Parts: sequence; C-alpha cells; structure tokens
Amino acid sequence: MTSSVGFTLVQLRYFLVAAESGSMTAASAELHIAQSAVSTAVYNLERDLQAQLFIRRRGRGLVLTPAGKRLQHQARELLARAREIEGEARGSGGAFSGPVAVGCFVTLAPYHLPALFSECTSRYPGIEIDVVEAEAEQLIQALRAGRIDFALTYDLGLSGDPELRSETIAHAPAYAIVPAGHPLAGRESVELTELAAEPLVLLDLPHSRDYFRALVAATGTEPDVRYRTQSYETVRSMVAQGLGYSVLNQRPATSQTYGGGEVVALPLRDGRPPLEVKLVYVDSVAQTARTRAVMELLRGIATHRSAAG
Repeated sequence: MTSSVGFTLVQLRYFLVAAESGSMTAASAELHIAQSAVSTAVYNLERDLQAQLFIRRRGRGLVLTPAGKRLQHQARELLARAREIEGEARGSGGAFSGPVAVGCFVTLAPYHLPALFSECTSRYPGIEIDVVEAEAEQLIQALRAGRIDFALTYDLGLSGDPELRSETIAHAPAYAIVPAGHPLAGRESVELTELAAEPLVLLDLPHSRDYFRALVAATGTEPDVRYRTQSYETVRSMVAQGLGYSVLNQRPATSQTYGGGEVVALPLRDGRPPLEVKLVYVDSVAQTARTRAVMELLRGIATHRSAAG
C-alpha cells in the first residue's frame, strides 16, 4: 500500500506563481482567483512540508527562503512530469501523445506557429500543442512558473539568467520599411542615417522598443518617435499611409497591409548584428520526448525559412 502525500499539485502551482510574481496579490490576479485562496494554499503547503517557503515583507512582497528555492526547482519538474502523465493517460500512451505548452513571442507567432501546427498534426497527431503568445518578459515568467515547457522568442531580456538555457535556431536581421511611394523605395538597401530625420513608427513592446530605438540612436540622432503601437501589422499599415518609417525584423510574404496600402522593405547597411531567434527552457527541468519532438520541428521550420529567404 502506498503512503499518502500531504500536498497537492494545485498547491505547488500556486506556490510557483507566487514565487515568480513576488506577491500573493499579483499571483491571485494572474491565476484569476481570490488572494485568500493563494495564501491558504501556500500556508497549507508550508504546514504539510514543515518548512517556511517565503519571507513575507510587509509592503515589499515575498522572498524565497533556501527551502523555497529548492522547492521551486523540484516543483517545476514535478508539474512537468504530471503533465506528461496526464497526456499519456489521455492519449495512446506513447511518447508522442499528450500536451506540450509552447510560449511564443507575439511577432514570431504568425511566421512559425501555422507551420508548427501543420507539421505536428502530420507527424505527431497525438500531440496537443497549447500556445501562450506574449512578449519576452511574460514568456520568461511563464517558464519560471512552469506554465510552458519552452519558449520561442528573440534574444531580448535573456542574458544573465542562470536558470534558463537557450539555443539559437535562426537569425533575424533588422530592416527598414517605407511607404511604396517613398523617395528611397526603389533602393536595394539603405542606411538608417538616411531615414533618421523622419518620423518613426515604433513597435512598442517591452525590450523591442529599446532595441529599435537603439538602432536609430546608433546613427547619432535621437529617434523622432511620432507613433507607437503594440501591433506589428498596425506598424506596417501606418507606414503604408505615409505616417513615417519603421524598423522590423520578420518579413511578411506580402507587401500589402491590412489597411490596404503597401510598404517596401529595405535591408540595412549599418552592420548591426541580427536578432537571434531562440528556443528557451528551464535548465533544471527535464524535457519530455514529445516536447523535444516539437522543439525539433521548430528547428526544421526555422532552417527551411532561412533557406527560402
């Protein structure tokens, strides 16, 4: 007869979200439950384990104790294994059946997810891909809290984190876009100095905004950010309407925009290094066979896109 375990997977999940967010209030908002439910779950977990997991600082949030830090790593592995067991029970029982939670940077999603779903359905029909689309910092938080198995993202905000391991699968050089009728639209390439005096339509996402502003600032001029939007396609549509130029990394297959106008993509001659497209995961969490299979599919998709481009 097996002995019972005092704590639950729900308690571990609430603990991980609280550890990542740094407060019970933030964790309750992220989990969409009452703060009292998070606090009670963590209190009961501490009682069952007979260990203090957090130092609670009034008005300054939560800090993990050494025991809490150890549990954080162990809980990630346990929850990943629980998802694997659930998937095998719901599927055919094979290694390539069940859910895989994939995080994807918002602007990368249209370029990689359709091909990923198509390839996965063809080769591994038993795998169910669940996607979280977000910006870089949110993806890192989701990784740390164990809500996703890995992330597909740019190399933005990843440096200096010893818990994360990353692998570069593609490079995305920056390029400028201008309206179809722009005086430079017929050029094969440009330098940003030729556009720096014009209004900049900024893709206003965390880390991304700093990257694009730094590209223009490197020309020795202060970017004239006239318009901001968090939508990749809105940036293209605003440029097509003649409201300014922009700098992006991923290239759509068409020059047409949602607004009906047309943009022209111009490679940059400034010699700035391209952004790296990376697969990122928590180093201490062992990946399941189906997760590794999905990651391999993304490697192949990235290689095919690079060859086609």
